[in-house]
Amino acid sequence: MARIQTRTKSIIFGVACLAAAAIGAWPLFGKSGDSLARGNPGEMTASITAPKNLGPSGLPLPRFVSLKAEKVNVRRGPNSDYPVSWVFQRKGLPVEIIAESENWRRIRDSEGAEGWILQNMLSGKRTAMVAPWRQNEVMPLHAGPRRDSGLVAKVSAGVVAEISECGQEWCEVSAGGYDGFIEQSNLWGVYPGETVD
Repeated sequence: MARIQTRTKSIIFGVACLAAAAIGAWPLFGKSGDSLARGNPGEMTASITAPKNLGPSGLPLPRFVSLKAEKVNVRRGPNSDYPVSWVFQRKGLPVEIIAESENWRRIRDSEGAEGWILQNMLSGKRTAMVAPWRQNEVMPLHAGPRRDSGLVAKVSAGVVAEISECGQEWCEVSAGGYDGFIEQSNLWGVYPGETVD
């Protein structure tokens, strides 16, 4: 891919804040590469439905996982002899596994970039990025899985949240020290209609 080069950059993802006042900057460093993609949620990834196929590992393809380490190399092919395309620099970022080759996994990130990561650098722990396609906006974090439930906090686009569970339309998440519910359609890291326990 022409757009991927070996260079470093940081993505500042945003800040989780109380409804009434901001609690301060929360810089989270992402991967090296180009700026976050802008546009509609459907432009973030080609995977817009729940996983249906099984890979060689016996697990569904595609599927979401998260990064296990602070620094993760993404290579151009499924072998350590391939050059590094970029480096993720943030533990817990969600990525989508789209292919498998022995102990390597082809991943896609929230910007749509693809590359290969060693399997042991990935975790089954589910995380999600809050609406990366809505830069400079905030999403409500509710007390319950309804729009009319109380407001717990407002979470900036790009913040990484840990997923506790999802029930097809709403997900219970933790972000910036706050627990609450966010509409599933405002997350990158969970499929539309997917149930997560």
